[in-house]
Amino acid sequence: MINAAESAALKPHLAEAILSEIREEEIVKMACDVIEIPSPTGEELEMGKYMRAALEETGMRVTCQEVEPGRSNVIGVWQGAGNGKSLMFNGHMDTSNSGREEYLTGLGYKPKAVLRNGYIYGLGIYNMKGALVCYTQAVKALRRLGVKLNGDLMIAAVAGEIEKTQVGDEFSGREYRGYGVGTHYLVNHGIVPDMCILGEPTDMQVVLGHYGSMWARFTVHGLYVHTAFSQKRQRETSVSRMQDVLAAIQEWVPTWESHSAYRGQKGIVNIGCIRAGQPWRTSRTPENAEICLDLRVPPTLPLQQARRIVKDFFLDLLDRFPDYGLEFDTYVSVPGAEISENHELVKTIEATHTKVMGTPPVRGCVQWCSDASVMTRFGIETLNYGPSSGERDPEGEKVAIDTLTRITKIYALAAAEICGAF
Repeated sequence: MINAAESAALKPHLAEAILSEIREEEIVKMACDVIEIPSPTGEELEMGKYMRAALEETGMRVTCQEVEPGRSNVIGVWQGAGNGKSLMFNGHMDTSNSGREEYLTGLGYKPKAVLRNGYIYGLGIYNMKGALVCYTQAVKALRRLGVKLNGDLMIAAVAGEIEKTQVGDEFSGREYRGYGVGTHYLVNHGIVPDMCILGEPTDMQVVLGHYGSMWARFTVHGLYVHTAFSQKRQRETSVSRMQDVLAAIQEWVPTWESHSAYRGQKGIVNIGCIRAGQPWRTSRTPENAEICLDLRVPPTLPLQQARRIVKDFFLDLLDRFPDYGLEFDTYVSVPGAEISENHELVKTIEATHTKVMGTPPVRGCVQWCSDASVMTRFGIETLNYGPSSGERDPEGEKVAIDTLTRITKIYALAAAEICGAF
C-alpha cells in the first residue's frame, strides 16, 4: 500500500494507461441520455434514478439521501484501500430551465439531445449534466483499468442547486427550493470529503473565487384609489413612489460596486423583479409595490456587513421619502467562495489540464454562485472547473464533444493523483 506522499504524482505509464481507457462514444451516449431526462428544480427524481444505475454500473457503493419526498441526492463511493485524501465530484441534477418555456425556442433549451457540428445541444448539458457525465466516465475508466485508490473517491449528484427560493405563501413548494438545498443536506448528513471538484461550466478555466448573493426587497406603500378619483393624486400612488425609489437605487449602485470589488471586478446590483397591482383590476391603484434586488457579494465581504451596507441605504431612503411607508428585508444570503491558488487541488488540476491540453488553464473569478458556498463553510476546499464551450448563444445550452472528452481525462488523472492510485 502507498501513502499520500508517495502518490503525489502519477507514474507516466499509469497516466497514459488511464487516458487510454476514456471512451468518447460512452461519453456521448450518456450525455444524450441525461439531456432527455427532464429535471427542473423539484423534479429530479427520474434523473436521480438514472444516476443511481450509472454509478452502480461503475462498481461504486451507492446510497440515496431523501432531501424531501420525490427528491434525493445520489452518492457513489469508491472506498480507498487506505486512509488517504478523499475527493468528491459534486454536480447538481436540476436544470436552469424547465424546457417548457415557450419563449425559449433554441435547441439547447429543450430536454432533447441534438448532435451538430461536433457539439451536443440540450437542456442541462451546460449546467451541469455534462459534468456528471464526465465524473462517471472518469470513474469508469479508472475501474476498467483495475487501479486501486488509497483514499476515497465520491460522486454526488445533488438536488436543488439552481438559484431560486421560496418567497412567502405565493411561491411555495419544492420547485422553489434551490440555492444549494441538496448539498446542504449532503454535508449535514455525514458526507465530508477532504476536497471537492465542482464541474460548473467554467469553460475549462480554474475558478479561484466566485461571488455570493444577497436578495433584498424594498416595499413601497401608497394610495389605494379608483381610477376615476386618481387624477390629482398620482404622486401618492405606490407605482409613482416606486419610480422615485428605483431612481435612488440607480444612483446608489456605484456605492455597492465599490464595496463589493473583488479580484479586479465590480460587484453587481440587478433589479430582478418589480411587482405591483393586479392585471385583472387595473381600475385600482396598488396599495404597495415591491422592488427585488440581487446583489452579488464577494467572498471577502461577510454577509452581515453586506446587509448593513444595504440597510444604511434603506435608512437614507427613509429620510429622503418619509411618507412612502418603506419596508426592507433580505430573503436570500449565500456567501461567496474561494480557494488558495497554492492548494493541492488547484495545482493538480492545473498539472493534469496541462498534460491533456498542452497548455496551462486560465485562472479566473466569476460572479455566479455555486455549491462551493455550502462546502467551504464545512471546511471542504472546493474548486470550480468544468466543461462548457463559450457563452450561450440563442440556441441555448451546448458543449463540444471534444471538451467533454478532455475534461473526463483531466478528472480521471486528477482523481488518481489526489486519491493515490496504484
